[in-house]
Amino acid sequence: MKWLFLFLILMVFAQLQAQEKDSLDWDIDSVFNDPVPESPPEKPKTDTAKVTATAINKLKKMQSFNFDASYEFTTGIMPGWVEYPWSSADDPGYFLDRLIKLRSSLGMDAQIDNTFRVRSKVYFEIPNFSFKLGDFFFDYNLYDAVFFRGGKYAYSWGISPNYDFTNLLIRLPKDAYAGESFIFKIDVPTGIGGFQALALTRANLMGNMTLPKLEDFGYGGKYNLALRGADINLGIYYQDGMAMRTFLSIKTSFGKTDLYSEGLIATDGNESPNVSGAVSFGFTRDFLTNKFNVNGEVFYNNEKDVYRYRPETNIREAGKDSFVEGLNFALNLRYKFDGKSDSRLLARIRYTPFENSAQFIPAFRFKPWPHIELYTAMPMSLGSKEGYYYKNPYIVDTQKRPIPFGFLLMISIKGSIQFGYTR
Repeated sequence: MKWLFLFLILMVFAQLQAQEKDSLDWDIDSVFNDPVPESPPEKPKTDTAKVTATAINKLKKMQSFNFDASYEFTTGIMPGWVEYPWSSADDPGYFLDRLIKLRSSLGMDAQIDNTFRVRSKVYFEIPNFSFKLGDFFFDYNLYDAVFFRGGKYAYSWGISPNYDFTNLLIRLPKDAYAGESFIFKIDVPTGIGGFQALALTRANLMGNMTLPKLEDFGYGGKYNLALRGADINLGIYYQDGMAMRTFLSIKTSFGKTDLYSEGLIATDGNESPNVSGAVSFGFTRDFLTNKFNVNGEVFYNNEKDVYRYRPETNIREAGKDSFVEGLNFALNLRYKFDGKSDSRLLARIRYTPFENSAQFIPAFRFKPWPHIELYTAMPMSLGSKEGYYYKNPYIVDTQKRPIPFGFLLMISIKGSIQFGYTR
């Protein structure tokens, strides 16, 4: 109960303070180089936008192409222990992993005209040399009223920065292949929101010569209503082998605090009608002139034996994760230091009281010189050895053993360049 008591104290403290609000951009995974979800497509300007006829005609005739190149060298060490260092075990099971990666990418963005755009990106890396395809998609604009995008890219739904249970696009059937997403979506903006429909597959299109089957595709739709006092999203998604899920998310501001709540209903009729669901409530708030950010969330999940796609990071391969069941609490703390170094001190806490299980990750990011970044973190799984976070730690060794206590020290040198032509 001490974890619950600490969490409630910090929730009350955050509500009593008064600072300016910020968006839900906190994410501990940025320390480990998790990809950022794609932003929603830009909506066309409204009738109130002051754009001259000359500017509009010039825009319609515009053609351009842009090239971008990036390079990253990352190295580090990651020691860990199968047993806690402070435990009474004779052999704590010491583990040491070394990280080294060189990665370079080349991308091209071609605006054929005002209706058609193409984006492609490839990259290669060593050790274990591999040549991979990154984003590869097209955009098509039909009468400035309907917008199409199709190809290989990442996209997300939902609000929560902690549990992403309403991001239905990462859901996976239990025995499905966990690959990157190929999506075809249609957006139809309206005056105060918009409709979206899509089809998605994570089939192994990069390594399989056969076309995916119908059961490899998921289908969904979403409606966004952007009111003055709240932003509301309602969506539905279904794929063969999974329950049909519907979600509702609401984000608003109360005073100087951002509040959000999400709910999900899952209906599984494969064997017998079975209804389950999940719900969450969270907040985010800035203090100390936007230097200190607090994000807290309460999440209850009634779904059982459900899975999601986990993207690749610098320390983990892409794969499949299960969702946490029961009651859960999340607390994120972030402090931005003054200066040009863009230094950040971070802490992430996850707690599920029914399983007496918790995860605590303090982390620090520092940029002492241009293009050079230093990362350090200490992932810990606390509580019962039968609990979720002990069985699903942030670090897993080469023998697939859980590492409940670890340390990461990583340095990276990276940079990018862009150039292009417009006529």
